Amino acid sequence: MQVTADRTRCVGAGQCVLTDPAVFGQDDDGMVVVLDDRPPDDATVVRVREAVHICPGRALTLDEPGT
Repeated sequence: MQVTADRTRCVGAGQCVLTDPAVFGQDDDGMVVVLDDRPPDDATVVRVREAVHICPGRALTLDEPGT
């Protein structure tokens, strides 16, 4: 699995950071930064899926093999 962010779509809402600050951060302009692109465990994957779902700019992707 791999987390990616399309910074051109990011609106800087920060919902991803609130969902999992170990995986997502924000730069000085408030745009998303992926801090850990490989979720290490199932609990993190659940939070990343939630962040992808609630992202208002649809800037986040979780590539899961077989889906």
